[in-house]
Amino acid sequence: MNADQLIHDLPRTRSLTINKLIKLGVNNFQDLLNYYPSRYNDYSLISPIAHLRIEQLATIKVQVVSAKAHFTRSGKRMQQFEVADSSGKITTVTFNQPYLLRIFKPGIYLSISGICQLIGTGKVFTIQDYEILQSLDQPTTHTGRLVPVYPETSGLSSKTIREKIKYVLNEFDTPESLPKEIIMYNRLIDYASAYKQIHFPDNLKILRQAQQRLAFDELFMLQLSSALLKKERQSNVVNHPIIINSKHESLLKEFIDKLPFKLTNAQKAAWETIKVDLYKTQPMNRLLQGDVGSGKTVVAAMAAYLLFLNGQKSAIMAPTEILAQQHFTTVNDLFKNCKKAPKIILHTGSVKQLKPKTKYDIIIGTQALLTEKLKLKDFGLVVIDEQHRFGVKQRSMLSDKTNNPHLLTMTATPIPRTIALTLFSDLYISIIDEMPIGRIAIKSYLVPSKKREAGYAWITKQINEQKAQVFVICPLVEESELETNISVKAAEKEFILLQKVFPKFKIALLHGKKSSKEKNVTMTEFTQRKIDILVATSLVEVGVDAPGATIMLIEGAERFGLAQLHQLRGRIGRNSIQSYCFLYSENQDPAIQSRLSFFVKNTNGLALAEYDLKNRGTGELFGKKQHGQSGLKIASLFDLHMIETTKNAVGYFMNKSLQIENFPEINKQIDRINSQFLSIRD
Repeated sequence: MNADQLIHDLPRTRSLTINKLIKLGVNNFQDLLNYYPSRYNDYSLISPIAHLRIEQLATIKVQVVSAKAHFTRSGKRMQQFEVADSSGKITTVTFNQPYLLRIFKPGIYLSISGICQLIGTGKVFTIQDYEILQSLDQPTTHTGRLVPVYPETSGLSSKTIREKIKYVLNEFDTPESLPKEIIMYNRLIDYASAYKQIHFPDNLKILRQAQQRLAFDELFMLQLSSALLKKERQSNVVNHPIIINSKHESLLKEFIDKLPFKLTNAQKAAWETIKVDLYKTQPMNRLLQGDVGSGKTVVAAMAAYLLFLNGQKSAIMAPTEILAQQHFTTVNDLFKNCKKAPKIILHTGSVKQLKPKTKYDIIIGTQALLTEKLKLKDFGLVVIDEQHRFGVKQRSMLSDKTNNPHLLTMTATPIPRTIALTLFSDLYISIIDEMPIGRIAIKSYLVPSKKREAGYAWITKQINEQKAQVFVICPLVEESELETNISVKAAEKEFILLQKVFPKFKIALLHGKKSSKEKNVTMTEFTQRKIDILVATSLVEVGVDAPGATIMLIEGAERFGLAQLHQLRGRIGRNSIQSYCFLYSENQDPAIQSRLSFFVKNTNGLALAEYDLKNRGTGELFGKKQHGQSGLKIASLFDLHMIETTKNAVGYFMNKSLQIENFPEINKQIDRINSQFLSIRD
């Protein structure tokens, strides 16, 4: 047996169970071992019947004496079993589980975990969990110990998951992954013991040691992957180094001076670091982070212009056609007053300006740029916008089709320091933390349901008097990164409702099921102020710059992470007019209301991301899924001490020049972690 065996190879396992496991992301034996418990039930106190205490959680090992069923006064169906051990007898009960009468037959041995209670004048033992034994001294799995409880799905219980994991642990040899020096120095338990103890711990102390070891491995492998990638890139050399002369300097200064706005200090600082990178013989690998509307595109355009002055081409890739169209329009506008301007073309799935003999200096498009027809070998710069949206396949294709270009990736996702230290440690990071001069801070409000009608009346007045345009964002209905038909129908329902609320205004609907042509027509009309209200699902990139959009309504706001809400909010307020963002939520849970209140009071993207990272998980930052954790399975991106410890261990590994080929398990784990994180990192 090996870690890569598919779970279809599990013996005595129904196809329904296999499909349920796959739904949970468990595809092979290693995935099953990495499916960690969410909590543990402490059934470790094994007590003779005579020594049971009232309200005590305990396990008894007994033989069934008799079984019967009857109804309680409240009408519940009760199953009642008299059981005994060498110290005495007790009545055990459970409710609405009549099938147990067929299982708990007189004479069989059981291990039962539950609580001893006083009912009337006698003790009764309420069953919480059980397992059938061949003898009273048989080791137990589901009772009589710290019992793992796993995240479940309908039709797949923790008991079934336990049994499958126990089988793999018994049959699967877990070879050591880390060098012995790192294990000894950091006082880690061995790898095999860590897996056994995380799933079936002997006690709380060894459980903590198992959690520490597996978290260490996860962060170590993640950071080692980044370090190896960084080392590999540093050994590369660009084909045609950038040079700068007085003429280049003059043209760059002219381009900047003729921009329709002044660069912020943050943009200037980011540009200086990028310019230094471009002069080096090693290819640049930099992440440019900044809020929506902070001016990342103009910095990327400046880099592309410097390449153009050196006779080299640049490619700018966006994850969607709408964003590619926006970049094409924006970059063309930036160069319209330039004395020596580059030729810019657009190439997407529906717009193909690239022809066999087309001459160009900058090409802007989607992943359609990765098609075989486009030769990227001669490119000096590749810019990737919203870099976490490009997955493993696209990244692999990009690596195959290019020849050591400078790489600038951009994101509007605010990335907390702890994530930057791990997920992006192979990148150099620049942050644009200022908004353009003249922007007015957006006013945000959490609107109670009773004020919804008043809000609609206010919006009517704003459209009539101020010619305002409105975004209405509908959330995903299901926890999925794919836009489902259910979500589309929810948006369509909202669209129909708002047509009744605002009968005099032009309202349009935008969602992922529409064709590219329909989306482009709708967004163009919205930009040209032909549409008053645009209803859109959350997965549609509404990133086209629409200066007239000054109001945003976000329905079901509790379904979004704060970083996602912040990015949505950034789609308005892109002019000198006061803009407003209204959050609507029917969920009155105090924790949710507190989180949304934090959002409306804060405009700092990093502060919002840190809050969500601490309270909800990394999934909220990258939109991988709507709720909960993403990526790391057991390590915490908030554990700065562990991050620093594993970083030092990686430094030892690299400084000692230990050959990764001598550690096959490290190779395997890095491959697995890359497959999980490349869609975020790249």
